[in-house]
Amino acid sequence: MNIEPEQCRVEDALGILVGKWKPIILLHLLKNGTQRFSEMKRSLPGITQKMLTKQLRELEDEDIVERVIYPQVPPKVEYSITEYGRSLEPILHAMHEWGTKHTLHKMQKINQTSVQSN
Repeated sequence: MNIEPEQCRVEDALGILVGKWKPIILLHLLKNGTQRFSEMKRSLPGITQKMLTKQLRELEDEDIVERVIYPQVPPKVEYSITEYGRSLEPILHAMHEWGTKHTLHKMQKINQTSVQSN
């Protein structure tokens, strides 16, 4: 790897993606396409309305998510991932793969430890 630690931009990327909900929100938008706020809220059990709004606004500020407001009563708001935001798909996929491997690694370590202590 030829990245100079002093010039590393990993922190910049993590600043956008870090948080319990942002990667999951992005994966939902990548998989399901455009969604209304209420659809997203239903598909993310455990997230509060306030947190979903905050996370979506932060992603919108970074041009990762687009919000479209339709002038009607009651207001209709839809969210979709931007073309620029789609560039995160391979990164999210790689993180998912690594997370899966890491979980298996941890389980193997636990199993080894329990076999050794018996």
